[in-house]
Amino acid sequence: MIEVRNLRKVYTMGEEELAALAGVDLDVGRGEYVAVIGPSGSGKSTLMNILGGLDRPTSGDYRFEGEDVAHFTDDELADFRRRRIGFVFQSFQLLPRLSALQNVELPMIYAGLPRDERRARAAELLERVGLGGRMGHRPTQLSGGQQQRVAVARSLANRPDLLLADEPTGALDTQTSRDVLKLFDELNADGLTLMVVTHDPEVAAEARRRISFRDGLIVSDERAEQPA
Repeated sequence: MIEVRNLRKVYTMGEEELAALAGVDLDVGRGEYVAVIGPSGSGKSTLMNILGGLDRPTSGDYRFEGEDVAHFTDDELADFRRRRIGFVFQSFQLLPRLSALQNVELPMIYAGLPRDERRARAAELLERVGLGGRMGHRPTQLSGGQQQRVAVARSLANRPDLLLADEPTGALDTQTSRDVLKLFDELNADGLTLMVVTHDPEVAAEARRRISFRDGLIVSDERAEQPA
């Protein structure tokens, strides 16, 4: 699914240049569950942003099922994100004045789905993440774990090929984190490709493959036959 070759991302800070990615090679197959780990500033979130079409590499190649994402125009990148990628963030990023149902509907509005179709799918997704009884609640009426479940449902709205999660349990307590990770496990078992960026070894241990970053480079790439 993902083919990355010699990917570099360089930020200019005054007269200095900072290489967030220093020449990364990576392949990820469809259906994999990958954890990307490393200390702050190691390049893991930069990689996720590029893979999700939120940022562009300075140089190198990135292909997603043959599509040359690294050289997409702005409009092509926006379409790529809408068609192929789902995002889950630590801060949930729900709109506070919208209900859970409306938050999940939002990506489908941008995709042009008819109202009845998107409302039915949003309800189905909220049922799937265990929030069928909270559809009309606004984010402030939900716990942190419930808000993250809404965010996961929203990320699935347009049937993405790849789900990218950046520190998805960072703002959650231990039990709620386990509930979210169980949901990720179920999604992966259904065939969804997942990439989770985390500094938490317990979160990383749930993945089938663990990639470690340091100083903008991959320093280890380990696979597990079974989830830990």
